[in-house]
Amino acid sequence: MSPPVDAVASDEKLPSHADVVIVGAGIIGVSAAFYLARKGKSVVVVEKGRVGGEQSSRNWGWVRQQGRALPEMPLAMASQDLWSNLNADLGEDTGYRRTGMTVVTKDPAVVAQWEDMLEKKRAFQTRGRILSAAEMRKLLPGTTDNWLAGLHSPLDGLAEPSMATPAMARGARRLGAIIVQNCAVRGWETAGGAVSAVITERGAIKTDAVLCAGGAWTSMLLRHQGISLPQAGVFSSVCRTEAAPDISTETGGVGSPGFSVRRRADGGYTVAMRGTGRVDVTPQGIRYAADFLPLLFTMGRGLTIRAGRSFFAGPETMSRWRNDAITPFERMRVLDPAPETKILDKAMSQFRAAYPALKDVRVAQSWGGLIDSVPDAVPVISAIEGAPGVYVATGFSGHGFGLGPAGGRLAADLVAGDMPLVDPSPFRYQRFFDGTRHEATVWV
Repeated sequence: MSPPVDAVASDEKLPSHADVVIVGAGIIGVSAAFYLARKGKSVVVVEKGRVGGEQSSRNWGWVRQQGRALPEMPLAMASQDLWSNLNADLGEDTGYRRTGMTVVTKDPAVVAQWEDMLEKKRAFQTRGRILSAAEMRKLLPGTTDNWLAGLHSPLDGLAEPSMATPAMARGARRLGAIIVQNCAVRGWETAGGAVSAVITERGAIKTDAVLCAGGAWTSMLLRHQGISLPQAGVFSSVCRTEAAPDISTETGGVGSPGFSVRRRADGGYTVAMRGTGRVDVTPQGIRYAADFLPLLFTMGRGLTIRAGRSFFAGPETMSRWRNDAITPFERMRVLDPAPETKILDKAMSQFRAAYPALKDVRVAQSWGGLIDSVPDAVPVISAIEGAPGVYVATGFSGHGFGLGPAGGRLAADLVAGDMPLVDPSPFRYQRFFDGTRHEATVWV
C-alpha cells in the first residue's frame, strides 16, 4: 500500500518547447525544477505517475550529514543549509525540523569505526560526537536497552516525506515551472548529436536539455538512448505507527541494530530496520553484477537476494520499445512493492521491547519501496559525456531525501551552466568508466 503523500495539481497542457525537460517528479526532479525556475529558465517536469509517488514518499524522512561517505559531505552540508530555509523559500511547510539524530551501539568495534569516521571528517567541522553510556541514558530516558555509546549529531534533523516533495513541486509551479503528471517520457530525439526534443506519451517537447531524475527507472531510460549506467534497486520496507507518547527529549531519530525510528509530525513513529534490504535477480542486475560486488561485500548480511516478478516487470527488465508505442513506464505508473512483513514485525517487536511505554503501540500502515543505488553508493549528478544536452541526477542510494534540495540545486546549476553549489567532480557520471569511482563505503 502506498504511503500518504500530499496532492499536487497537474498541468494538463503539454508545452511545445522548454529550456529544460525534467524526467521524474521525485524530490530531486522537483528541487531541480524549483531552482531552474528561480534562475528564469522555462522548465517542464514530466512524471509517469504522481509527484512523490515512489521513493520520495517511502523513505524514513531523515535529514543528516553524519554517517555520510566523504565524497557526499559537502553536498550533505549544503543540503542542510537549504532545508533550514526551505519553508521560508517555498512559503509552506515541509515538516522540516532540526532535532538531532543518534545512532546507537553495544559493539566496541562500531565505536572504533565512528572514531575513525569523525577523524576523517574533522576538516568539515561537523558537530557530531560520540556519547558515553551515561549520556545515552540521559538522551534516551524511555528505553530499557543499555547502549555502550551513541553517535549523535545535533545539526541533523527530520522532514516529512508526505509533505516535502509536494511542497517543493508547488513552489516550482509558483515560479512558472510546468508539472505534468500521469505522462511518461518515452525517449528523446537528437539533431547533430544533441538533444532536440523529448518525446512523451502525449507528444513532443522541443528542448536543448533533458535532466533524467527518474530514480530506479533512470538506467532503463538511458539504456533506451544507448547510454549505460550501472544501477541496481534495493527493496526496502517501512511502517508507521498510530499516535503514541514521545519517547525522547533530545533526538528526533534513533538508528539501532534492531530497528530505526523517527518521531512523525502526526504523533506516530516511522519504524524500519537499518542496513537491511532485498535485491531481486533481474536482467539489469545480471548485466551490472560485477560492478556491484564490492558494495555487496560491504553491506554484508543485511541484503537478501532472490528471484521474483521483478525479472519480468519493473525498472530492471531489458525492455525495448519505440517512441511511438506504449512503454514500461506507462505499464507501471507507480512502483508499489509489497513490504517485507517479517522484517517489519521483527523491527516493531524490538522497538516495543526497547520502550515499555510503547508495548501496545500498533502499526497503522506499512509499505515497500525501491532505492536507486549505484556501485559506490555516491549519487550521479552530471552531464553525460558524448551526449550533448543530457544530464542525470540519480543513484542517491538511500540518501536522496536528505540530499534532495542540494542534489536538485547542483543539477540545476550544471544544466544552467552556472557556478555549481559544490564541487561536482565527485558526482561525475564518467567515474564508472574511467577508473575513478569511489570506494564503496557504508558508514552507519
